[in-house]
Amino acid sequence: MKTSLKCHCGQRILKRDVMQQGYYVKQLGPSYVYIKYRCSRCKKLGEHFVKQDEWEDALLQDIGNDVSDNERGRFTKLGTITVDEMREFHRQLDSLSTIPNLLEKETE
Repeated sequence: MKTSLKCHCGQRILKRDVMQQGYYVKQLGPSYVYIKYRCSRCKKLGEHFVKQDEWEDALLQDIGNDVSDNERGRFTKLGTITVDEMREFHRQLDSLSTIPNLLEKETE
């Protein structure tokens, strides 16, 4: 089952991009929901046919952000990740012989 609709360029299609929506009813076989859209990134026209039994309005809704205001503030204070930090992280990953089980440490 689909969780989102995407343009050929990879951009997620949202309700604001939809130009036309309708039903394509067939005598035999499944019926479809027809979506015609203009991509907000590449500006090209496109269309999707989604089986009616798989259709949900949530396919066209933007996914919310799970980050709280406190977390967002902490991330902002940390600043951007530097190239040196990425290199050090990569070196530490290379030196691991096994993956640590962090869940065991939390329960202790």
